[in-house]
Amino acid sequence: GKPLIVWHIETLVKAGFTEIVINVCWLAEKICHYLGDGAKWGAQIQYSKETTALETAGGIRQALELLGTEPFLVINGDIWTDFPLKTLNNRTWNKPHLVLVDNPEHNLQGDFAINGNYLINSAESMLTFAGIAVYSASFFETIAAGPASIVPLLRKGAETAQITAEHYRGYWQDVGTIERLKQLDQDLANKISNREF
Repeated sequence: GKPLIVWHIETLVKAGFTEIVINVCWLAEKICHYLGDGAKWGAQIQYSKETTALETAGGIRQALELLGTEPFLVINGDIWTDFPLKTLNNRTWNKPHLVLVDNPEHNLQGDFAINGNYLINSAESMLTFAGIAVYSASFFETIAAGPASIVPLLRKGAETAQITAEHYRGYWQDVGTIERLKQLDQDLANKISNREF
């Protein structure tokens, strides 16, 4: 009964993140019209409009003029989680920071591993990138304008201990298919009926 992006906005505002930049491309005008300036949720929303999909790094790079120079939180629009975003606020970040989760059925091989507090490239103890991270503008300075994946940047940073990471064991769902959306809807209905929110 609530758009996924509204869950994000409400959670971000509760965690103290009220200045929000949303990358939009497909159905951009509908999203912008529906969400407006964010005042309804106590947020200040700006939009970075992509005329063509810029992928994960390209989209962030384009939005940097709206994000500024201080470290910023990025959360993928197609996930749902009860991760406590407040733990990422009001901290001093000297390096990028990623949240990893247990591997879901659709990504059993995982993406990265953690050694101590650092992200590493490893074939053992692999976990899945949750789509939640803290970055700074300088992390994207080598990216040219246009479509670009963030994976090469993360791999490079993982090779040189330039990225910290944590393993979150709570609820996380990638909403990449209709089936997973239905599962999330059912899970949320159960949580709400059990007053877990």
